Amino acid sequence: MRTTKLTAVKRLYNQKFWLLAIGAGLVAIHLTLTWKSENSDLLGTSFLYWLAVCFLVFEKHDNLNLESGIVPSFLGLSLIVIALIKSATMTSFGGFLYLLPLVFALGLALIASGFKGLKQYGGELLALFFIALPKLLPTELVNITPFTAKLSAFMLWYTGFEVNRSGLNIYLPNGSIEVASGCSGIELISQMLGLALLFLLMFPQKRKQKIIVPIVAATLGFIVNSARVALMAFIVTKDDMDAFDYWHSGDGSLIFSMIAVLLFGLFCWFLIEHNEPKNKASRSS
Repeated sequence: MRTTKLTAVKRLYNQKFWLLAIGAGLVAIHLTLTWKSENSDLLGTSFLYWLAVCFLVFEKHDNLNLESGIVPSFLGLSLIVIALIKSATMTSFGGFLYLLPLVFALGLALIASGFKGLKQYGGELLALFFIALPKLLPTELVNITPFTAKLSAFMLWYTGFEVNRSGLNIYLPNGSIEVASGCSGIELISQMLGLALLFLLMFPQKRKQKIIVPIVAATLGFIVNSARVALMAFIVTKDDMDAFDYWHSGDGSLIFSMIAVLLFGLFCWFLIEHNEPKNKASRSS
């Protein structure tokens, strides 16, 4: 009987080891591909998401049901293999890198726990889905570009610039820009919503705060992105295209993402500190 238990424990240990090794390899592959694609914004976001997801899974690894069947294991392995083959043969990744974390995580979850065990990773999978969301949403379905143009123009007007707006075009005395759908902010908003979900998974909140947290995250993403668009409109008036490219598609876009994340982190810190005295009071009573 004792030998049987030791064998079962050893088998479980080996299973966890191989799952950990495969997971670490998949994370490394995705981050390496993202780094080679020179998408600094996605690289920073992916690193943060992977770190949070790995932490959440590690926190509950002792309670995970690691039982899978032939069909889900084969399906999970197929997803991973197809994704690896596709990534090895592609010359331009585009939106594929945004979807890759979800595919890798879903495939690994199927191998580890089968169909019935997927609910154990529901929050983590949903968080990774938010990375891919901007690339999956039809532009016609969620088009917030006009609102971005309005807020950016308002920011410029409020700070003292002579600005006019017509549709998606923002006019300044020495230049103008058109706010394209890629600058609408939907990508940053989706990333912020994913971070909000990860925060709620790490630090469970009351029902009211569960509603407030994603609203604050989405609002911060929208406002910070609108400020970036306003800055680019100002740079156009200076006729400095190098600076424009830097803030539009270079590392400057990553700086604004970091600002949004930092502001949201401060909000989360305030929320935790606000709830701490209540938690202490309830424990003492």
